[in-house]
Amino acid sequence: MSQALQTAVARQRMLLRGRLAGLLERLVLSCRAVWPERQALERLLIDAMTGLPSCKYLYVLDREARQLTANISPQGLLPEHLGRDRGDRPYLAEALAGERFSLSPVYISRNARRPSLTAVQRIEDADGQLLGFLGADFDLRELPVTRELYRQPEQWVQLKGDPAIRGGLFAQQRVESLMDSRIDEILDLLVELIGAHGVFHGKLHFSSSRATIWTLDDPLRYRILDYEDLANPGICLAYPCRPYPADAAIPEARIPEVLRTLRELRFMDETIYLRSGSLNIFNGLVGLNFSCDGSHYMRWDELLHKSLGFWLGTGEACATER
Repeated sequence: MSQALQTAVARQRMLLRGRLAGLLERLVLSCRAVWPERQALERLLIDAMTGLPSCKYLYVLDREARQLTANISPQGLLPEHLGRDRGDRPYLAEALAGERFSLSPVYISRNARRPSLTAVQRIEDADGQLLGFLGADFDLRELPVTRELYRQPEQWVQLKGDPAIRGGLFAQQRVESLMDSRIDEILDLLVELIGAHGVFHGKLHFSSSRATIWTLDDPLRYRILDYEDLANPGICLAYPCRPYPADAAIPEARIPEVLRTLRELRFMDETIYLRSGSLNIFNGLVGLNFSCDGSHYMRWDELLHKSLGFWLGTGEACATER
């Protein structure tokens, strides 16, 4: 997980922890007052469930982590869990080690097979001696915290691909595809689709002579264009005219430069060459997948700043002004 994604997850966990710790602490005080009467504890948990509408199960464990109560669910009691030993469950590790309140990492639940987490509050007597534990299970999709959409950082990301492909790199050679033979016309067509027909994300698969595109008018579905489509400028008639978005991260005038750079990377070497390249005008990122199966994601202007020698490891990193 990237550092930025870890930070986003940590922030959500902090919000959840702040919300749940106080609720369970108050419930623990009530549990301590009727300890260890099972029926009284279950009545408390049933009443508490109305104040925890997002909770999947509530239960009480003894000091050995064996279940003293049935599972309390929004639908009622589940007595089959009475006496269940939860001591080996990872979400209890911190509580067994002495943590007063703990919130587990997200895990896949045994029964529903969905991302879940468990909050555990220790139950102690007035002298601080351990009596047991209060557990609360949550299905991640039902938690009340409003999660902000994670935003991908805009720094260069490099990912290694299949080691088997990298190992046989110098035993292969670029084979000219149908797209290669008419690449200038195809790139001109893509410039037109992006600039005047609402395409905001496009990926060119040079080796297999096809493209996938996403449009402003139907952004949840992608369209596949084969070589015959790409070689026919008349396909523009199938896409309504749309002005270039004012909030695009890439200036419209620079789109041809970016696509020409993909062309250069495709033909730069017979062994190390571009297999596919993508462009998204809203986040300003270009995706590159090379013959060695390595992938790169970078800002469009950073791509234009790199020379071919940079990719081949034979020259200066910066390109001259185009």
